[in-house]
Amino acid sequence: MNISIELAEKLLKINAIKLSPKNPFTWASGMRSPIYCDNRITLSHPEVRTLIKNAFAQECKSLGKLDVIIGVATAGIPHGALLADVLGLPFAYVRSKAKAHGRQNQIEGEILEGQKALVIEDLISTGGSSLQAVDIIREEKVDVVAVGAIFDYGFELSKKNFNTKNCAYFSLSNYVTLLEKAEEIDFISPSEKLILNDWNKDPQSWYEKNF
Repeated sequence: MNISIELAEKLLKINAIKLSPKNPFTWASGMRSPIYCDNRITLSHPEVRTLIKNAFAQECKSLGKLDVIIGVATAGIPHGALLADVLGLPFAYVRSKAKAHGRQNQIEGEILEGQKALVIEDLISTGGSSLQAVDIIREEKVDVVAVGAIFDYGFELSKKNFNTKNCAYFSLSNYVTLLEKAEEIDFISPSEKLILNDWNKDPQSWYEKNF
């Protein structure tokens, strides 16, 4: 089975991704959404976290030489560390803000000028947090080869943001694949799929138009 399809099904079945087109969730940003994704749940399921770890390792084969894996706090840390262990590479992570005490680090772990890094995220929505981490890493003169995520909503805004920063990215699974699989295994009806597609096309105003 295609890894994107297999992972989408597993994320649904362990409730790492929940779909509720008729009773939307409220994200931390305040946006109302028919989908909620919490990939931290995958860590409690050895089969799923191993699938993710191995899928990331497979993707790395096409990226060329890598010197370090860097996770984005907090959800990208465990998956990045698991991948670094598989590849036998150093691991570091980036905080959302510098510590208020001690050495006031924003990057934890050792990275060196000139190294080539893969940055690991759990989820890409607009790309904001990922690209903030990329900027911090680039300030240390480390070459970010790409950002890799478990799941990607496929927003046009995220594509634009990554292009603006001249940063490559990939995801192991994505929103389009998720909806196809969800309908196939009767997680959603065809009418619910239409609602979920409409949200993805215009997430900012979707709630006001439909509720």
